[in-house]
Amino acid sequence: MQSERMSALETRAGISLAGIFGLRMLGLFLILPVFAVHAPQLAGGKDLVLVGMALGAYGLAQALLQIPFGMASDRWGRKPVIVAGLLIFAAGSFLAAGANDIWTAIAGRTLQGAGAISAVVVALAADLTREQHRTKIMAMIGVTIGASFALSLVVAPALYQVIGMAGLFVLTGLLAFAAIGVVVALVPRVQTSAPAPRNTRATMRLALLAPELFRLNTGIFVLHVVQMAMFVVVPPLLVAAGLPLPGHWKIYLPVVLASFALMLPLVLHADRRNAARPVLLGTVALLVAAEAGLAFANTHLAALMLLLLAFFTAFNVLEALIPSLVSRVAPANARGTALGVYNTAQTLGLFCGGLAGGWIAARHGPAAVFGTCAALALGWLALASGMRPVNRSSGDSFTMGTVKGR
Repeated sequence: MQSERMSALETRAGISLAGIFGLRMLGLFLILPVFAVHAPQLAGGKDLVLVGMALGAYGLAQALLQIPFGMASDRWGRKPVIVAGLLIFAAGSFLAAGANDIWTAIAGRTLQGAGAISAVVVALAADLTREQHRTKIMAMIGVTIGASFALSLVVAPALYQVIGMAGLFVLTGLLAFAAIGVVVALVPRVQTSAPAPRNTRATMRLALLAPELFRLNTGIFVLHVVQMAMFVVVPPLLVAAGLPLPGHWKIYLPVVLASFALMLPLVLHADRRNAARPVLLGTVALLVAAEAGLAFANTHLAALMLLLLAFFTAFNVLEALIPSLVSRVAPANARGTALGVYNTAQTLGLFCGGLAGGWIAARHGPAAVFGTCAALALGWLALASGMRPVNRSSGDSFTMGTVKGR
């Protein structure tokens, strides 16, 4: 039936909102593959703890401000708050572009993170789509984030050779301006306005402690700890393996393309076969294996390439699957709060991963970073194993476990 398909407005909303995420996250991710190699050129940049802090400061600011930005958007509207957040993000990019020391880079990254609009964009997606199609929109956004991450790994080393780190930060700011253009010109207007939700203690307790939401929030936290910690050590490790930074695309490009080829069937299987639980558990297990293998790969390029393929496949699947599940699991009267908690967990993971990766690498070396990541992912797998099967309800809405019916 026609009503079962996304309308033209919903399709436009999904594409444009995914585009906002993609432009913003591409700018953010462009820094990851090269910053650890560039950092020693900055005053104080030889301290790996400070390098990790610079990578993770963005996530700390995001974690602190996701919920306040969400509340502001309830009061003043989604679009104005999104534009304001993108302007703050651009300002941080331009500050970091002028950095000659690690502390200025940290300040720029913190200001970038202060434009904490992820939860607002997701809330706008919910405003613009019917309930039975929100899962598709969340998956679309998740896939776009994964694609931005993958693309950044391929193009960042080459761009760094041409425009330098300052140029990459400037490009990040320009991509934020492009995202503002998408907000103004392409994102549909919200046709109806709902009253601001009441952020009650019971709603917050549910968003924080409902077992299935807790599992998913813990998972996205661990995933982004692993992502950020890895990229404190992976670029220098590839250089040590004999592959200069301009040649990193020779690893990233085939790995990224292959990971997407492997990811798409898994995501489609999870959606069409109602198999979210086995796909999630299988990809977390793959993440554990990839991190454990990297702890022993040392500087063997072939082994590094194979293990990075396993990591990127798992990362891309989970980046698409987890936000989709959060949007299904959360009860309707707690969905906005649940998404705010989810985004806070995600960005807090970025901060903790950068800081912990730098600290562990400085004291114990790259193998210890990968070993720690493997242990965290294993703990996540144990927690996720208690996840209840996903049950379809009417209208293609999803509920899960003890959250159902609340």
